[in-house]
Amino acid sequence: MNELEKCLAGLNYNCHDEIFLEFKRRARELLTAYNSLSYEQKPEKTEILRKMFGGMGNNVSVGTPFLCDYGRNIYIGDNVSVNMNCTFVDCNRIQVGSNVLIASNVQIYTATHPVELAERLTPGWNPENGEYFCRTYALPVKIGDGCWIGGGVIILPGVTIGDGTVIGAGSVVTKDIPAHCVAVGNPCRVIREINQDRCDGMEDAVNSMKF
Repeated sequence: MNELEKCLAGLNYNCHDEIFLEFKRRARELLTAYNSLSYEQKPEKTEILRKMFGGMGNNVSVGTPFLCDYGRNIYIGDNVSVNMNCTFVDCNRIQVGSNVLIASNVQIYTATHPVELAERLTPGWNPENGEYFCRTYALPVKIGDGCWIGGGVIILPGVTIGDGTVIGAGSVVTKDIPAHCVAVGNPCRVIREINQDRCDGMEDAVNSMKF
């Protein structure tokens, strides 16, 4: 199993392997070009996003500045708005559904490290061996269709947020959140359910619109 396969499988991997350094180099190149474009240069922005992301639907807006790690592990559906100053650390897959709003300053992390220091440090590490001094692994994040992620939300590795759910501003999402609810806080917790029938009706209306 190579380092990329280990990474996507959620195993410890060498994040300084040449393949990841090349992913980062290409992403930084595309981000520099993307973040230099004006608001009105939408066709040029879309072209860069399609080069950078693993997959992207129609009617997707990503505000600037935007930061990501590799770009290639980000998959976004149709009718998605990502506001300014968001960070997607996509060492593993970040899946964003359709009809999703992501507010400003949202941070989505897939990369993480063992909690215990003895497990976190790379055994026998030295600066010459080309490895990172601590162990790293990455877990995918999924945001379902019809979600609204409020300003300043932090989503941690391995989290799935169900369809139609609203995450309140400033929340830190440490565990899975079910569909069709409002969840807030640190750690983020469900505070009430949302009427699913009304959510489905609104989603049908949005999907029927021509952009």
